[in-house]
Amino acid sequence: MKNLLALLALCCALTAFLKPSKPTLYLIGDSTVRNTNAPQAGWGSQLASYFDTTRISINNSAMAGRSTRTFISEGRWDKVHNALKPGDFLIMQFGHNEGSAPDTTKAGRRGVLKGTGEETKDLVWPDGRQETVHTYGWYLRKFIKEAKAKGATPMVASMIPRNEWKEGKVIRATNDYGKWAAEVAKQEGVAFIDLNSITADKYDKLGPDEVKKCFPGDHTHTNEAGARLNAESVIDGIKATKSLPLNKFLAKKRS
Repeated sequence: MKNLLALLALCCALTAFLKPSKPTLYLIGDSTVRNTNAPQAGWGSQLASYFDTTRISINNSAMAGRSTRTFISEGRWDKVHNALKPGDFLIMQFGHNEGSAPDTTKAGRRGVLKGTGEETKDLVWPDGRQETVHTYGWYLRKFIKEAKAKGATPMVASMIPRNEWKEGKVIRATNDYGKWAAEVAKQEGVAFIDLNSITADKYDKLGPDEVKKCFPGDHTHTNEAGARLNAESVIDGIKATKSLPLNKFLAKKRS
């Protein structure tokens, strides 16, 4: 009897050991993805309710104030990269903090070179540390290629639009970061979530007065209602790419 119980215990242990762990969806980006400064909220905080979290985990590793460049230079990407495993997913959304001319000042430490090319700029920090700054597209390609190498499925999302209007329409990022994000996704053969356009279309329908209610304090950071709207836009973008394996983990009803 003791031998039988021991055998059963061993079988249970082996079953638990051999059972594949559920995949994880990792999010990387800036404060528009993860924001702990209430009442502001990033869309990543709302995303789990659109997924069947009994089958997939959501890990929001975005950090306020970061650009593609500083997300890497601070070692944040290394932590996500080391955790990635085959079957995982990655959504990257950057662009709000990249605009300054890249240098070693407080204002320029987040800046990257514009575009998607291979141009570089060499910097020397006051402590003697050397840094080579690349283009926005170069950093996105790094995330994509290294995620693929780990067996994960990377996706590129364009930045959410700010609450800025011109002639009755929300200003879109179709001539810079949104455009470059789309170009890199196409070049690397990964899904592109046109978050900027999807949300901008919704803002245009709502109008300036309604949209303003989603932005407490400034034109970049949404409240919880705005975060939900943007999370829904992310889901819209995922559903638009029907071949994307992530679709099978969507919840049938929002929890």
